Amino acid sequence: MKPLFLVFIIQIFLLSQLSAQQAKINIVNQERNSSYRGLSVVDDTTVWVSGSNGTVGLSTDAGKNWQWVNPIGYEKTDFRDIEAFDGNEALIISAGSPAIILSTHDGGRSWKEVFTDKRPEIFYDGFAFTPKGVGIAFGDAIQGKMPLLKSIDFGRSWKDISANMHFTITEGEAGFAASGTSIYCDNKGTYWIATGGTAANIYSSKDQGDTWQRYSCPIIQGKNSTGPFSVAFYSSKTGIVVGGDYKEDKNKDKNSLLTNDGGKTWFAPETAPAGFKSAVIYLSKKQLITTGTSGTDLSNDGGKNWTPIGQESFNAVQKAKKGQAIFLVGDKGKIANLAL
Repeated sequence: MKPLFLVFIIQIFLLSQLSAQQAKINIVNQERNSSYRGLSVVDDTTVWVSGSNGTVGLSTDAGKNWQWVNPIGYEKTDFRDIEAFDGNEALIISAGSPAIILSTHDGGRSWKEVFTDKRPEIFYDGFAFTPKGVGIAFGDAIQGKMPLLKSIDFGRSWKDISANMHFTITEGEAGFAASGTSIYCDNKGTYWIATGGTAANIYSSKDQGDTWQRYSCPIIQGKNSTGPFSVAFYSSKTGIVVGGDYKEDKNKDKNSLLTNDGGKTWFAPETAPAGFKSAVIYLSKKQLITTGTSGTDLSNDGGKNWTPIGQESFNAVQKAKKGQAIFLVGDKGKIANLAL
């Protein structure tokens, strides 16, 4: 049995290497000098991006051409996360104060302010939505309380549900608005929020934000530049966090963890991704992509082992909600697609 098992392991390794060699990242647009961190891929042809300098872009032909649909009057706003439902309807959320959520129903030709918070300390990190339009946004704690918003109508209106979070947030513990993926939800309305800094935790709600649980996350932590920057789940039990230290982005110590129990406990992969990562997605139960300023990595065994497929820096990666297209965005206006 041992020789057969060894052959099987070698085959898996060779297949992983072949898949990595075949992967190709293609820059499709770099005409704007903005840092993109918001990315929403609706289907194989419809892609939205958002970022600094109030920039919002929409492509309806798989990234070949772009419409720049920047909201008027928000030229200095950094829109760190975007959630699109089709080619007409999308939401963007800003980082910093004032906190702003804008909504469009006509492909970005017009925008409406559906939420604002002018407190100087406010800083929202991102939001996540179910297919039925239930969304939650979260921000960095103010006086130990995490700001939480909820929408049940695709973001047209928002309710403050911060009182539902009974945990006191540690001083220096915060989320990361690096890719819009430090919050994740599944189709059933289970949410996970990852925080880092002085303490790394996973906050989970199985009832669309009504009640929450907190689990310790043993990723690298302790400094304001460390922690989990992205969280994703394939099922209610199987998930992953990635991150690291963005100030030491070649360091891969404790930069990725896996869970088989919904985030209650975490374990390290056999081979970690190369360096700091700010976003991770499941393509299937076995295949995952993660990216960051250290480059992009691929796993073909559920996140246990990783192979670099590109050294160029990116901030976010997303797969089409309905389709197979994979896009990445980064600094200096970079928008790319990934062919596997």
